[in-house]
Amino acid sequence: MLILTRKIGESLIIGDQIRITVLEVRGRQVRLGVQAPGDVVVLREELVQRLAEENLAAAAFRYQDVEEIISSWKPKTVNER
Repeated sequence: MLILTRKIGESLIIGDQIRITVLEVRGRQVRLGVQAPGDVVVLREELVQRLAEENLAAAAFRYQDVEEIISSWKPKTVNER
């Protein structure tokens, strides 16, 4: 991990196209501005973690769920079609 000290208005350059600028410091909070091309996704880490957890939960396969669906399903009779 690279650790740098920056003042308000100073920037970091990542690669050729990404610039991170310190906009404001209030107590323990720092506001950063990120300039990046439109095809570069910039997300907060906690959001990425929450999305990953939700995706794992949604992808969880439980045989009990399948058994409940099968047991509650009843085929249509000829008169119901």
